[in-house]
Amino acid sequence: MLVRNPVLVKGGVTSGKLVRVACMMLALWAGKTFPVLGAERSNPNIVNIVNFIRLLEPRDPKITEEVLYETVVNQVKLMDAYNLKGTFLLQYDALMDGRYQKLLGGLPKDQYEIGAWWEIPQPLVEKAGLKWRGRYPWDWHADVGFATGYTPEEREKLVDVYMADFKAVFGDYPKSVASWFIDAHTLNYLYEKYHIVASANCKDQYGTDGYTLWGGYWNQAYYPSKINSYMPAQTIENQTPVPIFRMLGSDPVRQYDTGVGHNRQGVITLEPVYHFGGGDKEWVDWFFRELVEGESMEFAYTQAGQENSFTWDAMARGLEIQFPLIAKLRDEGKLEVQTLGESGTWFRENYKVTPATAMTVKDDLGDSKLKTVWFNSRFYRTNLLWEEDGSLRIRDIHLFNEDFPSIYTTGVTTTNECQFFTLPVVDGYLWSDQERLAGLRLKAVISGEEVSITGGTPVIRSRKRGRLDISWPLTNVSGTLTLVLTEDALHVALKGNNQLDWFFELDAPKREALPFKNVEKQTVTGVFEGYQYSVQALVGGISESMGQTGMFRILPHKNVIKLDLATDIQKQ
Repeated sequence: MLVRNPVLVKGGVTSGKLVRVACMMLALWAGKTFPVLGAERSNPNIVNIVNFIRLLEPRDPKITEEVLYETVVNQVKLMDAYNLKGTFLLQYDALMDGRYQKLLGGLPKDQYEIGAWWEIPQPLVEKAGLKWRGRYPWDWHADVGFATGYTPEEREKLVDVYMADFKAVFGDYPKSVASWFIDAHTLNYLYEKYHIVASANCKDQYGTDGYTLWGGYWNQAYYPSKINSYMPAQTIENQTPVPIFRMLGSDPVRQYDTGVGHNRQGVITLEPVYHFGGGDKEWVDWFFRELVEGESMEFAYTQAGQENSFTWDAMARGLEIQFPLIAKLRDEGKLEVQTLGESGTWFRENYKVTPATAMTVKDDLGDSKLKTVWFNSRFYRTNLLWEEDGSLRIRDIHLFNEDFPSIYTTGVTTTNECQFFTLPVVDGYLWSDQERLAGLRLKAVISGEEVSITGGTPVIRSRKRGRLDISWPLTNVSGTLTLVLTEDALHVALKGNNQLDWFFELDAPKREALPFKNVEKQTVTGVFEGYQYSVQALVGGISESMGQTGMFRILPHKNVIKLDLATDIQKQ
C-alpha cells in the first residue's frame, strides 16, 4: 500500500519533493502564506507558567485534598507577588470542586487563564455514561486515565461532558487543553467543535512513568498531523491547526543521554521539584541564560510550573528561585510571559505551517565544554553535540511524515503504557549502551588510519528564515566545517582543505535496534513500525560500513554533502 508518493528519483529530486514544491506554489498563488526567507521577525523568548490541578492523589495517603488545594493557593500567591501571568489547567474532578471554582473564578482574567488538563477521572467517565475501570477514582495508567483507553466515540462523550460543565462554571469554553499525551481524534474534536487554540504534551522521554514520546519536535511547538498528534504535519491540508507546545523545559545537553542502557530515562528539567534541574539555582540561571542568549531562529520557548500532586513543600524552593528570575528577565525585556492560550493565538497568527526553530547551548554548566544545537522543522529534527574532547557527534536525526499514523488515533490501548514515535535515522539513546554512545561521527583517513576530527568553538546563527548556519573551525586538521540546516535538508561542506579524506560514520553498538534494510550508492532505506522510508544524498554518497551490516558512511563529493531529509513513506 502506497501511503504518500513513490520515491522515484528524477535528476536527484524525488517525485514527492516535486509535489511538495508544487503544493507550496499553489498555496502561495491562492493567497496562503508560508514563512518567507528574510521576512521581518521579532524572535520573542516566551515562557508559559502552567500549573495543572488534580483533586486527589491516591499514590500517597499524606497528600490529601487539602494539601493539594493549598499547593495551588500558594502558587497563586507567589505568581501574584511577581505579577506573573499563568495558566491553571483543571482535571475534571478538580473542576467540579467548589474550592477550586471559587479560587480560580476570582482570579483576574487578564493575568490568569483557566483551561483543561486532559486526564480522565472516575466522575467524568461515569457522567459520560461509561464504566470506570480504574483502581482508584483517578488512575494514571494509559488505558484508564487517558483518552487513549477509550474509543473515538467515547472520547467525544468525555469531551462534551467536560466542556459543558466547564462552561457552566466559568462562563465559556477553555482555550487550552493539555495532557502528558493527547490523541489526534480528541485534539481534532476539541478544535472543530470547541475551537481550542493551544495544547501541550510531555517533553521527549523514554519509559518515564510508562509514557514514551520519542523522536518528535523537540521543543517550542508544532502543528500535528490529523492522524498522529505526536507527528508534525508538512502541509496545511493535513494538519490540525492547534499548536502543541512541549512541556517541562528539558535540559538540552543532559536529558537525552540520561538513563542510556536502561529501560527508562531519568528527568533533568525545569520542574522545580528536581534538585539537579529546576530546584537548583545554578542550573536555573544557566538554563535561562542559554534560553535568552542562544540562537532560536524564530522564537525561544520554555514552560515553567508544576502539577499540584508534588505538593508545595516539594516545589516551593524551586519556584522561589525561578519566579523572581522570570520576572526580572521580563522587566528587562528579555522574556515574554504569556498564558498558554496567548502563545497559541500568537503562534497561529504568525505561522501557517510549523516553523523551523532551534535551541542552542553555547556555554554549558560549570567547567563542562559541551555545546549543543537542537534543530526542528516540519520535516525532521536533529541534535548536534560538541563533546569534551572537541569532537562532533550528531546524536539524533528523526524524520517526520504526516501520513505515518498513530495507533491511538482510532485504536484503544489495552496496556498501562503508551508509545509515540517518529522515523529514526540516528538515535543516540536507543542505539547506545553504557560503554559507547551512538551517533554520526566526523572522521578522516590520515596516513592510512581513521581518526576523529576535532575543532574549536562553533559559531551558530540564523541568517535567513528557516535556515541555521554553523561554522566550526577545525583543530587537528586545517579547514572549517560548515553546516547549513534548512527545513528539509542538511548541507555540510569542508572549506580550506581540499586534500582531506573525510566522512561521517554511524557508530551504533546496539546493531539489533537499527531499522536499516538497504544501503546503496546515495540512499539508506529503513523500515520502522511497518513503514519504509529513506534518506537520500543529493550531493555525496552513502555506503555500507565495511563488514558492518546496517551501518553506513556518508561521503562527500568535492568536499560537500547534502542530505534530503523530507521523506516519503510506504506501508510494508
